[in-house]
Amino acid sequence: MPQNHLALDDELERQLEAVRQQQGLETIDQAAEWLARRRLRKGTASLTGRGRALYEIRGPSD
Repeated sequence: MPQNHLALDDELERQLEAVRQQQGLETIDQAAEWLARRRLRKGTASLTGRGRALYEIRGPSD
């Protein structure tokens, strides 16, 4: 998996530290990843509707 590095200012670092402690994570990197995944899940839920499953769409040749 590629490694991306965020330039952290003091406020962002404080916020990530708060998330890290709140979620019981070991590093600030894990906190940033947790927030990104959470945002993706919430975005997907708003696009598809709450509680809907995503299914693969197959064409007539499948």
